Amino acid sequence: MNKETINGIEIYAPRNRNELIQFALEEKKILIAVNAEKILHSTEQTRSIINRNLGYPDGIGAVWALKSKGFKDVVKIPGCELWLDIINEKHHSQSFYLIGGTEDTIHKTVALLKLNFPNINILNFRNGYIKSVEEKEFLFQDIKEKKPDIIFVAMGSPRQELLMEEIYQIHPALYQGLGGSFDVYTGAIKRAPEWWIKNNIEWAFRLINQPKRIFRQIHLIKFYWKLKLKRL
Repeated sequence: MNKETINGIEIYAPRNRNELIQFALEEKKILIAVNAEKILHSTEQTRSIINRNLGYPDGIGAVWALKSKGFKDVVKIPGCELWLDIINEKHHSQSFYLIGGTEDTIHKTVALLKLNFPNINILNFRNGYIKSVEEKEFLFQDIKEKKPDIIFVAMGSPRQELLMEEIYQIHPALYQGLGGSFDVYTGAIKRAPEWWIKNNIEWAFRLINQPKRIFRQIHLIKFYWKLKLKRL
């Protein structure tokens, strides 16, 4: 699968979701969502983390950037949808391990997954609050013993990426960082209606519902003009 470097970040350019899923599974990659904010505010640390793994276009800003480099067929793949696509396609043949959210959230997530995918093989799960070296060591040992095919980690960046890289050293598998996707899945956080998503203005819906996001999303304007002026 082709990729392009934008502002120091290597971003893969999938033409559809299945292409990304198959590539990630075959290569046993760590999937990392890339959006305009991550591109614009990339640091040496974030660039290094993404470039060691598989950055994919999670936001419309990343899609614009790739299209400006000639990838006309690239598609946006929201991370909060991708992990469910992976489960939908692979739950009959692959095993899963889930990390993240509060204790209540992770239990609700697992219960809902078992309801929606009755044959899913979840080997184990835990919340995203690892409070001691002993807890981390137990988690690592558990994953090493159970050998899940796919691991989802919902803890926010860059904590989730750093944890996934640590675990990857003892157990290569397909990993995906999910941020707040468990909360979206269980309904604790409301996602934009389908019309807003299809028209690539989900960011506007979130701004309406969370006005304080203006201080983050105003950077989209800066990002857009940098693209137009070919400064990325």
